[in-house]
Amino acid sequence: MSAEPSSAVRWRYSVMNFGLTIPAQAGSFLLLYYVDDRKLDPGWAAAAMTIFALYNAANNPLIGYLSDRTRSRWGRRIPYVRFGWLPSLICFALLFMTPFNGVDSPVALLSYLVVVWVLWETFGTAVGTGYLALLPEMFRTYAERTAVAWRMNLVQTLGLLFGLALPPLLAGWIGWGGMGVLFAVLSAGAIVFGLGALFEQSGPAQSPLGFGAALRATFSHRAFLAVVAAQTLRFFATGTLATGMGFFVRYSLGQAGGAVTTGLLAAAFVTAGLALWPWRALLAPRLGPRGTLMLAFGLSAAALLPLALVQTVPGALAATILFGAALAGMILMGDVIMADVIDEDELRSGQRREGMYFGMSGFITTLSGALTSQVFGAVTRASGYDPKLPVQPDGVAEGFRFFMTVPPIAGALLAVGVLLFYPLHGRRLEAMRAALAQKRRVEDAGWSVEPGG
Repeated sequence: MSAEPSSAVRWRYSVMNFGLTIPAQAGSFLLLYYVDDRKLDPGWAAAAMTIFALYNAANNPLIGYLSDRTRSRWGRRIPYVRFGWLPSLICFALLFMTPFNGVDSPVALLSYLVVVWVLWETFGTAVGTGYLALLPEMFRTYAERTAVAWRMNLVQTLGLLFGLALPPLLAGWIGWGGMGVLFAVLSAGAIVFGLGALFEQSGPAQSPLGFGAALRATFSHRAFLAVVAAQTLRFFATGTLATGMGFFVRYSLGQAGGAVTTGLLAAAFVTAGLALWPWRALLAPRLGPRGTLMLAFGLSAAALLPLALVQTVPGALAATILFGAALAGMILMGDVIMADVIDEDELRSGQRREGMYFGMSGFITTLSGALTSQVFGAVTRASGYDPKLPVQPDGVAEGFRFFMTVPPIAGALLAVGVLLFYPLHGRRLEAMRAALAQKRRVEDAGWSVEPGG
C-alpha cells in the first residue's frame, strides 16, 4: 500500500513552487525592460516574443513525452528538475543584464534577447514540466492533492507577489540586473530546499505509447481540451494585466516610478493569498473544480471593468483588490482539475502520462504569450506609442487603458464558456474517482514506494 507523504514532504514540495513562480512571473517585465528601458523597437519586441512563445509551446510536449519515457537512477521526472534548475536561473538573471541598447546596437540587443531567452525557456520548461508531473504522481488521492494544492497556492501567491509586484520597485533601487540576480538567488534557495523531498511512485512496468499515439490519445481527451483552453485564456488575461500594468500606471494614470505599479500588483496578490482559505473552505467543496473555476473567471471579468474608467490610483487599487479575490479561485483549482484529467486518462489508457499532459498543457497555454504579445503590438501601433519620444501622443493613455480591460475581460468570459463543455463534474467525476480507487486497490499489493526526504 502506498505510504502517504508526510507534512514535511508536502511543504518541501510546495516551497519549490516559489522558486519556479518568481522567474516565470518576473519574465512579464521583459517587454518593459527591453522596450521602455533598453529602447528596443516595440514591433521587433512583439515579433520576438511571439516566436519565443511558439518555441516554448513546441518544446513543452517534447520534454513531457521524454520525461514519461526516461529511465534513470533518479527516476523519470527528477533528473529534469535536478539538472535543469541552475542553468535556468543563470539564464534568467542574464536576461536582465544585457550590455546593449536599442539606440546604438538594436541588432545586438535583439540577438542577445533571442539567444538568452531560448536557453532560459528550454531549461525552465524541463524543470517546470518535471516538477508539475510529480504532483499527481507523489500525491495520489484527492485528500493529499488538496492538502498540497493549498500549500502550493499559498507559496505561489507569495511568488506572484515577488515576481509581479516587486520588479519595478527593485529595478529603481538596484537596477534591472540586480533584480534578476536577487530573484535567481531566492529561487535557487527554494528549489534546493525541496529537492531532497522529491520521490516517484513505483508500479507495474509499462510499454509507453509512441509519440504520435501519445499525441492522439491526449488530443482526443475532451476533459483535457476544455481545461487547457480555459487555462490558456486565464494566462492570457493575467499575462495582459502583468505586461500592461507598468504602462497603464505610467501613461494612463500619469504616475512616474515603479512604486505605484508595485503597490497595485502587490495588493492583488496579497488579496489572492488571503482569499485562498475562503475559496478552499467555503466554495470549492460545494462547487467542485469546474464550478469554482467558472465563478472565479466570472468574478475576475467583473473586477476589471472599473479600470476602463478610473483616473486615480485609489480607484485602480480597488479594482486590483477585487481581481485578486477572484484570482485566488483560479490559482486554487488549476492543478487539482488537471490531476483529475490525468486520473481519467489512466482509466482510458492504463498508463500514468503526467509528463505528456503537463507538457501538452504547457504547449497550448504558452500560446497565450504569443497572443498577449500580438495584442500589445497592435495596441502600441494603433495608439502611436514610441519609447524614443520624449512625450507620448494623447492616444497612448487610452490605448493602454484598452489593453488592461478589453482583452483580459474577453479572455475570462470565454473561459467560462469553455468550461461549460468540461465533462468531469457531478456524478461522472464521482464515478471516475471510485473506479480509479478500485483499480489502485487491485494494483497496490504489488507496488512499493520509497518516499525521499
